[in-house]
Amino acid sequence: MNDDVPSEPQDAEALKAKLETLRSEHRDLDEVIDRLIEKAPFDQLQLQRLKKRKLGLKDQITRLESQLIPDIIA
Repeated sequence: MNDDVPSEPQDAEALKAKLETLRSEHRDLDEVIDRLIEKAPFDQLQLQRLKKRKLGLKDQITRLESQLIPDIIA
């Protein structure tokens, strides 16, 4: 049962790495969306898909952040 203790920091590190990857992708999508909007006629469907993907990334980021916060026993 003590085998679980060493894996916790590794899990936290893996979550932090995944979180940073998702944040980076979220920033990249933000830039792509901004560039798409700057062009006069832009593809509305493509814009909606990019925004939906960005929102999905934000949800994943929020879930991972909540997993990293330790549970507080009241």
